Amino acid sequence: MYTVIKDRKIRFAIVGCGRISENHFGSIEKHKDNLKLVAICDNNHDILERHEEKHQVKGYLKLQEMLEEMSLDLIVICTPSGIHRKQAVLAAKYGVHVMTEKPMATLWQDGVEMVKACDEAGVYLFVVKQNRRNATLQLLKRAVDEKRFGKIHMVHLNVFWTRPQEYYDQSKWRGTSKFDGGAFMNQASHYVDLLDWLIGPVDKVQAMISTTRDIEVEDTGVLNVKWCNGALGSMSVTMLTYPKNLEGSIIILGENGTVRIGGVAVNDIQHWEFDEPKDYDDEVKEANYQTTSVYGFGHPLYYKNVIDVFRGDAEPETDGREGLKSLEVLIAAYLSAREGETISLPLEY
Repeated sequence: MYTVIKDRKIRFAIVGCGRISENHFGSIEKHKDNLKLVAICDNNHDILERHEEKHQVKGYLKLQEMLEEMSLDLIVICTPSGIHRKQAVLAAKYGVHVMTEKPMATLWQDGVEMVKACDEAGVYLFVVKQNRRNATLQLLKRAVDEKRFGKIHMVHLNVFWTRPQEYYDQSKWRGTSKFDGGAFMNQASHYVDLLDWLIGPVDKVQAMISTTRDIEVEDTGVLNVKWCNGALGSMSVTMLTYPKNLEGSIIILGENGTVRIGGVAVNDIQHWEFDEPKDYDDEVKEANYQTTSVYGFGHPLYYKNVIDVFRGDAEPETDGREGLKSLEVLIAAYLSAREGETISLPLEY
């Protein structure tokens, strides 16, 4: 039984003060009536010092030292993906709940071990899937759940973004298979998440990948998908778009409906048509939003669910097991690309 926190603020620490951490600092500030940032951790002394001064909290160069000294409810892992497992397992040993950025891990067994460690320690494992909270995708999810499409025939996703060589050269871990992962695993992982969350369990995948930048992993790839419900689909991903991020989109074609959500990050419902109208169809234009970031505005909404979970008012929307679903598709895609074969799911029986 998880401990419910009712009478005080939830005590947070952020581990890794890089690019994505700003979304978490901002979310904690927006929910300051319920959350308290009490510590930060980063292995770069200069970055740590800068954030210590900015946020007026104690900083640590070593995670274990922070876990030993601070009274924490939850750590937020914003470090390179390849070390998420080690940090999540360590936090669980100290009885501290874990929130991890995407992808939860770069290896299948690492993800499984994270879930097991948190289960055995009786702590939550939250996996950030903030795109699910975007207004456009919430409407699409409702339409799918209400079976407005009827039988879904075809699904296609595009992620046409750009990551120049300078992006990968910012840090030694970027573009590595061990710590980062490629275009599917890293940049497009939220779109891979939509394959299961929206359409359902995946039956088979086929993938091909290629690399143009001076990196270990793919910057371009294509994926064919067959779902257990019989739907077919595909996904095209590249970080080579010139000269800037162009499109993050999804199209669903069903017997009774057609929807396309485009924009730079599925932020613009461009086509919404069903055989039978519903009252919330009028909300389509209101759901569209402008964004200069591929991250969207879902992080504060994701935090709201985490707060409700700690208060005893909700269940986690995306826990470790939910995170494993997209990780499984990713690993299957890489297996397919490597072996040149169709890979069936699940990976483990």
